[in-house]
Amino acid sequence: MDEKLDNVITTEEPVVNESNQENQKEESKFKKVLKKVLKFLKWFKEEFIKFPLFIVFHPLKGWEEFKREKRGKMSVAITFGVFVAFLSIMEYQYSGFIVKQVDVTELKLFAEIAYVVAPIALVTVSNWSITTLFDGKGKMKEIFMMICYSLFPLAWAKFVGLFVSNVVSQQEQAIYSLIQALGVFFMCYMAFFGFISIHEYGLLKCILSLIGTAVALLVICFIGILCFDLVQKMYGFVYTIYREITLRYF
Repeated sequence: MDEKLDNVITTEEPVVNESNQENQKEESKFKKVLKKVLKFLKWFKEEFIKFPLFIVFHPLKGWEEFKREKRGKMSVAITFGVFVAFLSIMEYQYSGFIVKQVDVTELKLFAEIAYVVAPIALVTVSNWSITTLFDGKGKMKEIFMMICYSLFPLAWAKFVGLFVSNVVSQQEQAIYSLIQALGVFFMCYMAFFGFISIHEYGLLKCILSLIGTAVALLVICFIGILCFDLVQKMYGFVYTIYREITLRYF
């Protein structure tokens, strides 16, 4: 009888050991996944919230770290731009009727994206083209990243405003307008100090370069409109010839 009991115990021990090992493996996998998630959340908090907020409250020091210590990251900058474009689409689709009286069926996806992407690209190119003449130290990549980081307050304003727009009454509409205005103000505030730090300008020189940027922006838009009109006329001319040939010979 004792021998039989010993045999049963010895046969059950490997099974217990195997189950314990499997549990340990699962626990170790779970710990690794949890560690990666916590690491990602810590990185997200540092790069997407803490550092942009530091720039808002300490613009000169923040932009100095952005440029000198390479604290700015292209992935974060692009994410801010994409997030603002996404929020613009969500605003058009889901904003309250009181603050935005539009037909949601007329949403033009690419137009809404272009309203965000085009100004960023135009300001980047215009500012870079002018600051090369004003001995600016900023590279085009740094200018682009700085402008995208400056969208941080606007992104939060759009995000909060999207919810506020669905709960305010007509008398409280000023609250929504105030949130949007604060977002635009702090965006311009960040960008202004960003131009100063990126190009290592003084106050007066920065203002002059921004005026030059505005002029360059108008020139680029004017040339773009002329090119678009020219291409449209060339297309019309070629299409007319094609129609004449097909109607006459085919």
